[in-house]
This record gives sequence, C-alpha cells and structure tokens, in this order.
Amino acid sequence: VQLQASGGGLVQAGGSLRLSCAASGRTFSRYGMGWFRQAPGKEREFVSAISWSGGITTYADSVKGRFTISRDSAKNTVYLQMNSLKPEDTAVYYCAAQEYSSSYYPRTSESYTSWGQGTQVTVSS
Repeated sequence: VQLQASGGGLVQAGGSLRLSCAASGRTFSRYGMGWFRQAPGKEREFVSAISWSGGITTYADSVKGRFTISRDSAKNTVYLQMNSLKPEDTAVYYCAAQEYSSSYYPRTSESYTSWGQGTQVTVSS
C-alpha cells in the first residue's frame, strides 16, 4: 500500500491541525494504521494507531486527550486531529500501515510495513 501524508504546518501553541494520510494500492480495510513522529535529534516515537476495523484506538500518553485518530474507509484515509498543540509536538509526522494479522502491535514501528513520506508540524510558543 502507498501512503501520502499531508496537513502539516506552522501553528501557535494551543492551536489545532488535522493530518491526513491517503492510502492507495491495496484494500484499505486490511491495514491497521498508525502515526509516528520524529523530532530533530530524537528517535522516532509512536503517536497513535487505529485497528483494521477502527474499533481499537491507541495513543501515546503524551498526546492522550489532545489527539484523535480516525479512519474513513470510503476515502481510504486516516486522520489525526491534533488539538491543544504544544511546542514539544514539533516533529515530522509519519503515517504507516500494518497488514492484518492475528497479532496486533500498534505501538511497534517494526510491525508496520508501509510508510508515508512525512509531514512537518511546527508548534511555536
């Protein structure tokens, strides 16, 4: 599956952004989707994930209550609504796809086989 992330930008602290990740090439419903981010000088970290059916959502503690992940199967797109943004949310955000399996590891980047190109999110203080 090919992934195209978009929606990043520059926003002031306390503001909001919505990231989108459009999938193409394979059956979207066969993939669990995730968002990861990488700040300068730091390792890539898990942000949020949504299961194949959309019934299970997972969040990093640092974004819980502020970010919401969702998916629209009709549009083959996963979204990350980011509210109450903080300067520490500044990073390149990547979407990723994990093919259906009996074992589901939403937080583990190695479980994802397809990655988008990343979109920059910058939060100014």
